[in-house]
Amino acid sequence: MRYRRAVERLRQLAQACEQTRRVPADEPFLRAAHVFGDLLAGADPIDHLEIVLVLNLPPDEVTWGSHPPGTAWLVDFLRLDKGGVAYWWRSHLDPVENHRIHDPVRFWSLDGPDRDVLDALAERRFDRVREVAPRPQEGAAPVAGELQAALDHLRAVRDSYWDRQWRRRHRGLGRYPEHHLWEAVEGYLDLLDEHGKIPLPPESAEG
Repeated sequence: MRYRRAVERLRQLAQACEQTRRVPADEPFLRAAHVFGDLLAGADPIDHLEIVLVLNLPPDEVTWGSHPPGTAWLVDFLRLDKGGVAYWWRSHLDPVENHRIHDPVRFWSLDGPDRDVLDALAERRFDRVREVAPRPQEGAAPVAGELQAALDHLRAVRDSYWDRQWRRRHRGLGRYPEHHLWEAVEGYLDLLDEHGKIPLPPESAEG
């Protein structure tokens, strides 16, 4: 995807995110959207537009690599499955940044599209992007905590996999129980690999 087209797609996503607020709900399901990766470095072309969508769900329902409950309609509404976009989900109670998501920049929130960010990207003023972007939550999510949550989620999916009611609830809009099982495995193994890269403290290494 060419850089200019990617920025146009980001603007469209910001407008589509704004439209989700019309869905009747006590609290908005989608709370923010961030972009990261090659677009912020000015790469042209880029393989994918990489975004993060922040949900009004607790962390244990937004484990790494999973598709949390209630997101199938959002994928369809935002046309995330039409190609060219790689997307991840995060809980609003967790940091946006983690081992995979580095230096994200918000382009939409409940206050509306971050137009200064979008304009700076369109003008390729990358120093300006960081100046006008809202400050993200400090720090990245610890791998160990996400790893345990992913393991708990994987076990829950395994334990429920052949339950008829669970399978019925996890089927629809082109998704099947097999997708949830695969994503649980993939998310856990990705974090496990990352956790293996963390050096052990000296006393642990000696023991």
